[in-house]
Amino acid sequence: MTTVAETRKFEAEVAQVLHLVTHSLYSHKEIFLRELISNASDACDKLRFESIAHPDLLAGEAELRIDVSWDKDARTITIRDTGIGMTRDEVVANIGSIASSGTRRFLEALGSEQKADARLIGQFGVGFYSAFVVADRVTVLTRRAGEPAESGVRWESDGRGEYTLEAATLEERGTTVVLHLKDGEDEFLDGWKLRSLVRKYSDHVAFPIRMPKEAAPAGEDGEAKADAAPEWETANDASALWTRPKSEIGDEEYQNFYKSLGHDFNDAAAWSHNRVEGSQSFTTLLYIPSQPPFDLMMGGRDERKGLKLYIKRVFIMDAAEELLPNYLRFVRGVVDADDLPLNVSREILQHNRQLERIRGACVKRVLDLIEKLSRDEPEKFAAFLKAFGNTLKEGIVEDHGNRERIARLLRFASTKGDGEARTVSLDDYVARMGEGQDAIWYVTADGYRAAVGSPQLEGFRARDIEVLLMSDRIDEWMLGHLREYDGKPLKHIAKGELPLDEAEKAKQEEASQAAAPLLERIKGLLGDRVEDVRVSARLTDSPSCLALSEWEMAPHLAHLLREAGQDVPDQKPTLEINPQHALARKLLGEHDDARAGDLATLLLEQAQLAAGAPLEDPAAFVQRMNRLLAG
Repeated sequence: MTTVAETRKFEAEVAQVLHLVTHSLYSHKEIFLRELISNASDACDKLRFESIAHPDLLAGEAELRIDVSWDKDARTITIRDTGIGMTRDEVVANIGSIASSGTRRFLEALGSEQKADARLIGQFGVGFYSAFVVADRVTVLTRRAGEPAESGVRWESDGRGEYTLEAATLEERGTTVVLHLKDGEDEFLDGWKLRSLVRKYSDHVAFPIRMPKEAAPAGEDGEAKADAAPEWETANDASALWTRPKSEIGDEEYQNFYKSLGHDFNDAAAWSHNRVEGSQSFTTLLYIPSQPPFDLMMGGRDERKGLKLYIKRVFIMDAAEELLPNYLRFVRGVVDADDLPLNVSREILQHNRQLERIRGACVKRVLDLIEKLSRDEPEKFAAFLKAFGNTLKEGIVEDHGNRERIARLLRFASTKGDGEARTVSLDDYVARMGEGQDAIWYVTADGYRAAVGSPQLEGFRARDIEVLLMSDRIDEWMLGHLREYDGKPLKHIAKGELPLDEAEKAKQEEASQAAAPLLERIKGLLGDRVEDVRVSARLTDSPSCLALSEWEMAPHLAHLLREAGQDVPDQKPTLEINPQHALARKLLGEHDDARAGDLATLLLEQAQLAAGAPLEDPAAFVQRMNRLLAG
């Protein structure tokens, strides 16, 4: 049945590469099964396409399939396919040399008309050698389709620099790979383990992957039927939903696939399914969840579980960070590319234009999907913003190219909006801007009540100028990067000077001159606790407020960062006062320096409280208030 074995050496580089594969190339040992099933799938693909022109190649076994079995006693795992198989020369060329799977030469041999149909065929370099991660000896039995039974080949190696070749009589075409496991790798001799790996990595391979059913139950005499032939069952789905035409897939199928993909009990809010053809072809199926995972804003930044990457329906990696920016980490889905450059282990994507194109397409699809939600399903869009709005705001900082597009999707509360509801877009604001208004005004605070109660709003309300009320902790950071929208600058109502017409400027100058004695007295009483004291154009009802310089951090954010252990430099505030308020007039007429000091300090402290800054000495503030109320 066999002839004398011929011993050959691998090519010069093989020993080094085998050492790399065995010891450091793969981060997970289980990858070997994915690689070998992928190679078997390629072999079936090749036979399927060759049989179009030569149907006789399928003689004797029309079904294209992959069988995975194991033997605990012999400590072997066997992967067999009914694919194209190899001749002796092909074995030497494809297995005797590294990074040569033969797939590229097969593609080049196809006519130009066939190439478009051969998109499932891969080129996977050293995938076969991943077998040596778990095996100390590998045996390959193979016969090419269309060749006689006696033309089979037996290849065997321990991965240490040599391999043996001998002729073998094989009744069936295809390739069988037998892994003789190393000591300590017994976990892969468990049927449940192997099934779970097939479902994880190869569930959507186009061909059925069969595995033996669990052992038959014992007979009536209490002994197992050892001589019974094993029954086979298909372990994979063998159908990739994303490869089917959209017209053939119902909403229920899409939702069921999402739930299995994202391990979510809830339905997805929306999805987008697209196929891109051209010099680089790929399919995307992207979902927006209806509810965020519990770790979205915490561990979710590190343990991302977003897009799954497939290459020709073979699973490559979960949470492929290169395919979507971090601010879209809530998106779930699949990207299936016809080809992508991977490192030699197929685990880490290399950066190149192909990858950038896929990433750009994914970002565009997601933003298109969110925009469609905003137009067509306002209730779902509102729920989306509640769940993922703050995450989306990170894109203002991270994705400069889509900054304005992301900003268009955001919604805020407003002084002309519906109370606390965040329904006002930047486009809504711009459309309502009054004549002569050239800026988008906003206020940031630690909560809605603090924002809507900000004393700086009084002057804007008096002038009928709309102000956006921003109360999320991320807003101040985001607005440091969103400097303008639609050509209009965004300005904090507490920063810089208010836009005053000539008449208002003259009135302001007159008020400042009239209040000069009051300003000087407050400056003297507060000393170096303030940078400056001036008359406010922002106030109509309140006695005082803080004004910030253009690049100064809002007090509530500075406090938050200090609490988080950040080093935030101390900044002296600028105090603005309303000289017409009773407290200011009382201070001006107060002859007792101690009470005047209490009043001046009270003007500063209530301005700090309104701005979200903590008081240095709350007990002293209470005592001061009590003295003034009692006196």
